[in-house]
Formats: sequence, structure tokens, C-alpha cells
Amino acid sequence: MAQEIDENLLRNIIRDVIAETQTGDTPISFKADAPAASSATTATAAPVNGDGPEPEKPVDWFKHVGVAKPGYSRDEVVIAVAPAFAEVMDHNLTGISHKEILRQMVAGIEEEGLKARIVKVYRTSDVSFCGAEGDHLSGSGIAIAIQSKGTTIIHQKDQEPLSNLELFPQAPVLDGDTYRAIGKNAAEYAKGMSPSPVPTVNDQMARVQYQALSALMHIKETKQVVMGKPAEQIEVNFN
Repeated sequence: MAQEIDENLLRNIIRDVIAETQTGDTPISFKADAPAASSATTATAAPVNGDGPEPEKPVDWFKHVGVAKPGYSRDEVVIAVAPAFAEVMDHNLTGISHKEILRQMVAGIEEEGLKARIVKVYRTSDVSFCGAEGDHLSGSGIAIAIQSKGTTIIHQKDQEPLSNLELFPQAPVLDGDTYRAIGKNAAEYAKGMSPSPVPTVNDQMARVQYQALSALMHIKETKQVVMGKPAEQIEVNFN
């Protein structure tokens, strides 16, 4: 089943990338305040060669509730998701839904008696810099960052962006239990503990099998970056 999902997702992404590259050499623009298109073109126009983010799809369980503010509660862990998460792409590399990934992470955090706060980062698609933005919003100084393809880190405030507490670069080997354990460890770091790193499988073939899909998903995510746009607070409903 996962293989079928991968093939369908790969076809869709390749189709989108090819369509965009055939529209000409329009320079990339990340201006958040670009003038709106005329009503004659708005109905049919699609993003052209990175000329602005793709419209986000409404998702009933994933709601924007305003600009994310710095937290002051020591018992919170921020989960910072990348720009395309849930509303442009909704599954990771192996077909695990973003809803399920967040459900497991939040459960892991709550099992340690802490609260999860979810924000969506727009300034970058890089998982380390998503983490760095997230931990500056976190009252505990601890954040989890996750890209749409599933790559994940745990990061601590005042550390360099590439200096992670834990790094999970092989998204294809991460499952629901692993995402839950990541949430649990992040909460333990927030409590001042030193948990054992979350064990993961090291699959040497994962890079080969998923390399093309991973690259295409990252391209699609990067097109959603809006430089200068602050992170937004997200309210989730898993019911």
C-alpha cells in the first residue's frame, strides 16, 4: 500500500514540476505583499516557476489561529512544521499521513506531562532552521522540527542551527512509534533530563530507493517559502 502511495505522489510531483518548468523563465519571487492578480487571471492561473507559494488547501483538522508568539511556559514543547506541511502535501515519503505524525508526537509529549504547541514556519524549508525558529518560540527552549517528507530533528534554544540534540535524517525508516518516541524525548529534554537517543534503523538502501522522491518533495516544499513571513500558530483536532 505504501508503495502505491509513493508512486502516485511521485507522479503528481513530477507533473507539477514539469508543468512549472514549461512556463518560461520567470524569476523566483518570495514577496509576501506581491500585488494580487486580476480577476480575469486569478481563476485559472497556477504558481509559475516558483512565482509565489501554491495555494494551501483547507484542512479541517489543521487550523491557523494567528501569528505565533514566544511562549513563556516551561512545560511546553513546540513542534515546528515546514511550509508545505499538511496543506500542500499531506503524507511523508512512505505514506504516513501528517495528521498521524503529529498525533504521535503530541501523544509522546503529553505522556511526559508536558504540552505541545504547533507552529508552521514559512521563512525556510530547511529542517534545522525550522527547529531554530521553533525553539525561540518555545517556553522550554525545546522544539521538534519536521519537514513534509518526514525528516525530523530535536533542537534546543541557543544552539547553532546545525547543532541538534537528535537528528532523524532517514525519513523512510521513521514510523508512528518513532515519531511518538521523538515527542517523548523532546519532552524529557524540556524537563532537564538527558534521555537516551531514540533508536532508529539505518537502512543503506533507503537513500537509493527514495532519493528522487525526497528531492522532488523538497523542491515542492521550498516553493512554499515566504521570506520574512512569521511563523503561524496552528490548532489541531485529531478527533
